Amino acid sequence: MSTIPTVLITGASTGIGATYADRFARRGHDLVLVARDVARMEAVAGRLRQETGVVIDIIPADLTQAADLARVETRLRDDARIGILVNNAGTAIGGTFVEQSTDDMARLVALNTTALVRLASAIAPRLAKTGEGAIVNIGSVVGLAPEFGMTVYGATKAFVLFLSQGLSLELGPKGVYVQAVLPATTRTEIWEHVGADVNALNNVMEVGDLVDAALVGFDRREPVTIPPLPDAGQWDAFETARKTMMANFGNALPAERYRTFA
Repeated sequence: MSTIPTVLITGASTGIGATYADRFARRGHDLVLVARDVARMEAVAGRLRQETGVVIDIIPADLTQAADLARVETRLRDDARIGILVNNAGTAIGGTFVEQSTDDMARLVALNTTALVRLASAIAPRLAKTGEGAIVNIGSVVGLAPEFGMTVYGATKAFVLFLSQGLSLELGPKGVYVQAVLPATTRTEIWEHVGADVNALNNVMEVGDLVDAALVGFDRREPVTIPPLPDAGQWDAFETARKTMMANFGNALPAERYRTFA
């Protein structure tokens, strides 16, 4: 981009979103911050305006509410200055699948998937037309591991990864970079939502370390960034195994193992 693009960040009042705001502001980007907590956003914006001099707008919004979501979509579609979207807003709920209420699950899905895909959809056509820009989607390693037991939350994060990879294949050739960031246990307020004490957990990553690592991946234009993973070859092997299986999907008959009853 000929000018430094504005960055719109959801879930920007605290945690990962607020840290992304700090880091992009220090890189000279103007910001649009989106979250429900206006007081916290104002505090983040006030500090960063004073320390960095960038222009910061605030959009109070609950992204599970249609009118609020539509307002942010409109801003993404119409504001040509916005060249980077950080889809960070998300939540989790405690309990097992049979213990969680259907309404709580629906709200979780609405925020973690529906809002994310609608915001990506709002900005992607404009970025593809101009041939530049970026979409950063915050997922989770839980989306790769049903063994962690966070079934609905993990399913939403698997969606985020798949969507990001699909968008990367579609939009990459048009000049638009799409990154999926997969944190593991990180010191954010999401643990309060599930009734867990983050201080009682092991191997907790600090949010500043998480975002700084994600931005290294961003600068390298990685399609998938997993900050806690020491060996990138493990992800490469995972992707190779997945792609190897694809060659065996296009068969007119069931596999021999399904045509013989043992």
